[in-house]
Amino acid sequence: MAWDGKCMLNVSGTTRVVGIIGNPIRHSLSPVMQNAAFAAGGLDYVYVPFAVTPEHLGDALSGLQALGVCGFNVTIPHKTAIIPFLDRLEESAEAAGAVNTVQLCGRSLIGYNTDGDGLVDSLQTDLDFSPGAEQILVIGAGGAARGAIAALCRAGAKKIVISNRSVEKAHAVLLDMTARYPDTYIDVIHQSQVNEECLGVTSLLLNTTSLGMNGERIEHINHAQLPKHARVYDMVYSRNGTELVNVASASGLRAVNGLGMLVAQGERAFEIWTGQRPPDGVMRLALDSI
Repeated sequence: MAWDGKCMLNVSGTTRVVGIIGNPIRHSLSPVMQNAAFAAGGLDYVYVPFAVTPEHLGDALSGLQALGVCGFNVTIPHKTAIIPFLDRLEESAEAAGAVNTVQLCGRSLIGYNTDGDGLVDSLQTDLDFSPGAEQILVIGAGGAARGAIAALCRAGAKKIVISNRSVEKAHAVLLDMTARYPDTYIDVIHQSQVNEECLGVTSLLLNTTSLGMNGERIEHINHAQLPKHARVYDMVYSRNGTELVNVASASGLRAVNGLGMLVAQGERAFEIWTGQRPPDGVMRLALDSI
């Protein structure tokens, strides 16, 4: 059935439990969208937030296993710290060096990273962009950039340029990604080198940093130098749009923030846990309604 914002979950002794661990956790939007999808799909699941401090991570994982929880998401500050506790990493998590989704198979904990593939899904859905021969300019070289670049490579990207303040950090990402995905040409430039020549051949500008979360402007980006067909994607999610997205949109470029990625990574996690695709559009509708 379609979710109308009024469906309620009926929790019983047969209800299967999934959730999210992090600290802090009360701000998470995942319970809203996941429980809406379970209700709309008629699945006997419930999604619960668990506040877990770093010093209790190991104990929390043992407790979740003992309770028979069948899967959970992972957010700050545990995305990397959880790795030594897992029995196996799927390629998406191994390449990203971080985990955001865990599946419990018997007594085994299997780590995934659905963020990068969720980004690729959102690029297609929200910007009608599929990675190919065009140049993709990635701002940042942190964990989010690593996962995004790995997913873009798996999706067929042919040329990625990483721009970062620390060229050494960006080179470390380049070496790892080139070894994993030799079919993609990857280059590194300092953020001061993001000039008209670079932007003029860029088809996708992707911000993977936290700049914009509090309204900051990415100073070294001149939107006027991007071609008219270029897309702009800001992984930061803000209800009012980020400065990067707002300026790009005002310049006539197609631009979106990270809402679609948030939804798409959640849809992929849903499928990992249940073996089913969530009802179309339900998670986004749930977030739009709050």
